[in-house]
Amino acid sequence: MTQALNLLHIDASARPGRSDTDPHGSHTRRLSARFVQRWHGARPGDRIDYLDVGQQPPAHVNGRWIHAAFTPPAAREPWMAEALAESDRLVDQLVAADVIVVGLPMYNFSVPAQFKAWIDNIVRVGRTFGFDRSRGAVPYWPLLADAGKRVVLLGARGDHGYDAGGRVAHLNHTENSVRSALGYIGITEVFEAAVESDEFGGEQLAQSMRRAEQRVDGLVDRLLRSHAAA
Repeated sequence: MTQALNLLHIDASARPGRSDTDPHGSHTRRLSARFVQRWHGARPGDRIDYLDVGQQPPAHVNGRWIHAAFTPPAAREPWMAEALAESDRLVDQLVAADVIVVGLPMYNFSVPAQFKAWIDNIVRVGRTFGFDRSRGAVPYWPLLADAGKRVVLLGARGDHGYDAGGRVAHLNHTENSVRSALGYIGITEVFEAAVESDEFGGEQLAQSMRRAEQRVDGLVDRLLRSHAAA
């Protein structure tokens, strides 16, 4: 019997609809929904958790959060547990997931602020990375390195040429910033697909969308095969 997997589906777009059903909808919501629907069709027994940080963003990290997070659990005061409650839920959700699928638009060359708030809540000392000054020059280490998690980043960009080797690739701080943050906590297997040319529209956008959807389908099939062979 195939063991059920946990899939975490995250949408980060500020646009609430999908571009295949709403003329002003999100391309990344369209791509992430396509991935999840295709996955569910192949593995209907898997659990799917949904998190919409685009519409319900996590609270931003503040001084109280930092104070609480860097206080050893045994020494925390009651208010500290409250300050970290949302972060704890997000970390627990991430830890439980085998596959994380993110609809991640580019906003001003990087990730949306609401998704950065999620990153800041799940990159947590003592939960997803360790810290010990006695280790010397490198006191940090990832805590999720052996968890076998896989991440799929499904992007959308107004211009074109942001992929590696493209004419404006040097301005793309979106996927690489996520790779850096997740790699820091031990999640290094990351796959990508993106639609470009949103600001151009017309056939240029349509062609890019077709390529992105083909890439999404290929990623689903590739990950399904690898999980079946595991």
